[in-house]
Amino acid sequence: MRHFDHLDPSQREGLFSVEPEEFDRSGDRDLLAVALGATLYTPATRPAIDVDLRKARERGVVCSVLCLEDAIADADVAFAEKNLVHQLTASIESGAPRPLVFVRVREPEQVERVVDGLGDLARHLDGFVVPKFTAASAPYLDAIVAASTRLDHRLWVMPVIESPEVFRLETRLESLLAARDLLHVHEAPVLAVRIGATDLSSMLGLRRPADITVYDVAPIASVIGDIVNVMGRRDGTGFVVTGPVWEHFENGERMFKPQLRETPFTAPAEQVLRRRLIRRGLDGLIREVALDHANGLLGKTVIHPTHVAAVHALSVVTREDHTDALDIVRARRGGGVAASQYGNKMNEAAPHLAWAESTLLRARAFGVAAEDVTFVDLLEAGLCL
Repeated sequence: MRHFDHLDPSQREGLFSVEPEEFDRSGDRDLLAVALGATLYTPATRPAIDVDLRKARERGVVCSVLCLEDAIADADVAFAEKNLVHQLTASIESGAPRPLVFVRVREPEQVERVVDGLGDLARHLDGFVVPKFTAASAPYLDAIVAASTRLDHRLWVMPVIESPEVFRLETRLESLLAARDLLHVHEAPVLAVRIGATDLSSMLGLRRPADITVYDVAPIASVIGDIVNVMGRRDGTGFVVTGPVWEHFENGERMFKPQLRETPFTAPAEQVLRRRLIRRGLDGLIREVALDHANGLLGKTVIHPTHVAAVHALSVVTREDHTDALDIVRARRGGGVAASQYGNKMNEAAPHLAWAESTLLRARAFGVAAEDVTFVDLLEAGLCL
């Protein structure tokens, strides 16, 4: 699969100076983790999951999660499990293109039940999402490893950091370090670490509106910062950490001005696009994704297909960043500092190296925009409104 492959080839050629690479479900972890992009969550009670997966792939989604946990009422769990197995079986047997498929379970025993229900088709499953992950979550990892061994197929793990122990300041560091240690010592293969901002916000009874980002909510922003500090380090001990869920898909009454400047939207058609984005509340999502990147997060959990284009457009590497990253990597042996070819910043070989390597990996997954292409062009090309 490949990002933006739902666009016409001639359209891609005009948008990219370096097109995104193809990647495989069983390929390199580092590239696959960066390429997750907008991960679309779907309740496992949906009546046509097979259709949902096909349509999601047509809209550019490369990673999906079928949820058996908080998205499902307690009384519906048994039905949700059966429905998931039935719908996923239909999707696999149809041979239709689909995204990576993960299942978010609410208890370790569900791993075995899902795999049993799918039988040999479980080899087409990509992994499991472990909710409320702590050092006490080893039974989930054990169940996933057992299923991988039984199937002779690698099942990825994506733990979600969202427990009360992480939210509470007095237990946060100890809990994060213990969770990280478990991920390092256990044989379960970790693809990425996710952040459950909704559960974290519930500790204070908070819910952010569409025109306020998660980084404007100080208690939650501090937790995210600590999660990234412990889990996302670029020293060989960290993982890709993904951005928290964006849970709005229609905008209601606004309290603040739109968060999209008018300057990038110059042409009349682009001004119409800007108004549509604001009406849908996607200006808040765009700002939050930009802040995700600034805070070291890649990809994002989303709950509606209209969110996907915004997340992916902002994940494309600019020509300027790509040029700087290449220059920094070339200079890493000699060290030192030099002005950017664009004449607007310094590139320091040693401290900027981790950023450069991360940027080049993202460029492989999402491509490099052509010199005169902006995120507005990428967004307009990929947006399904």
